[in-house]
Amino acid sequence: MGWLDALRGIAALVVALHHFGILRMLPSGNVVGRNFDLGIFGVMLFFIVSGYIIPASLERRGDVQAFWIGRFFRIHPALIVTIVAALLVLPVGDGSVRILKTGDDLASLITNGLLLQDVLGVTNGMNVTWTLCYEMVFYFFVTALFTRGLHRHSAPIAAGCAALALAVGTAVGEKLLTPDPQSVRVALLVVVPVVLAGFAGVLSGRPGPTRAGALLLAGLGLVLISLNSRAPWYETWTIFATMFAGTAVHRAQHSSRGRVPSLLACGFVVVSGVLVGWLYNHDGFQDHTWTSGWLSWSAAYLAAWAVFGLGFLLRRLPFPRVLTWLGAISFSVYLVHIPLAHALRRLVGVPPLPSSTLGRIAWTGLFLVAVLTVGHLMYRLVEMPMQNLGRRVQKAAARRWPAPAPAGASVPVPAPGGAGREAARAGAGARGDG
Repeated sequence: MGWLDALRGIAALVVALHHFGILRMLPSGNVVGRNFDLGIFGVMLFFIVSGYIIPASLERRGDVQAFWIGRFFRIHPALIVTIVAALLVLPVGDGSVRILKTGDDLASLITNGLLLQDVLGVTNGMNVTWTLCYEMVFYFFVTALFTRGLHRHSAPIAAGCAALALAVGTAVGEKLLTPDPQSVRVALLVVVPVVLAGFAGVLSGRPGPTRAGALLLAGLGLVLISLNSRAPWYETWTIFATMFAGTAVHRAQHSSRGRVPSLLACGFVVVSGVLVGWLYNHDGFQDHTWTSGWLSWSAAYLAAWAVFGLGFLLRRLPFPRVLTWLGAISFSVYLVHIPLAHALRRLVGVPPLPSSTLGRIAWTGLFLVAVLTVGHLMYRLVEMPMQNLGRRVQKAAARRWPAPAPAGASVPVPAPGGAGREAARAGAGARGDG
């Protein structure tokens, strides 16, 4: 599964360079930026990869409890360490970490801890963590589908999400439930008990509570992304269409049954993703997607699928070790790159845009060396130990609360030595990891 590592590595590096401002360093960078958004490209590539591998990870295990324990130890330790380190190192006025700078620290801590801040109208603890909200809701949906034996229907779900993005676009308002800070507090009185009850169910190890908890979480996620997303509907539903289309690719690859409908659904998702940019990403709505216009969105979205398709076609070939290594540390790179860039700029006194060509090259090189070094250290010292701890917790939980039988046979997955390791490492990026 080295090709997935390579794609994740490319996505993480592109997002890091995008936030670093690499296009400003290039002679024609402004022209490129107006017509191609590097950030959208990187996070959409992350979302496709997550959609491809995350449901396969759950189905391979056949164990909802182990899946969620693994997700927690995969995401939260690295996220917490990054935020704490940034708060300790960066000055008070720095804006790269804002978890305690929103005017309501309690709401900020709760929503960011649940990874639901972007769909609850709360400022993201770090700029990049908005994508983790969509990943989290995707996990809610995948878990509910699995417990109900509906997980094989990813192709029609992807097509339905894409159709919603096309048909509704900007017709439904954003943050309808929490338009102001006071309403966030009220919403949390409902959301927190629902989330706690949902997780108590999916972690219980008992069939009935597991199904009930999964449905509770999925229902909450559906309400929040439908009525309270920070982004317009065309972006929100395109993201979920993209992830479920990634799952459909996996199913088409490993099963001849339903292959044609899966591929048709994926084609529809790609076309709709390009069309929604053209139809809606203008007249001020591009400000909500942080892009310069419809072309920058649509071209980046199409390119993400093209790169994923190329990686898929080359999947049987050996990939350079540097790319698979970059994929392994991609989540840490994704998390640390913005606060690290701010810290470096302050440390060495580099202006936002060095005046000389040599200065821009040196500054870019310093940033890349620093982010890859810190990302590697984070992976070795935080991610790997915490994932190992998560596996021990999974085994202990399985002994104490044996997992219920899966609701349906799992989709065929490559041998554990390949996909198993990949599935254990896959994740946010993460618009994803990105």
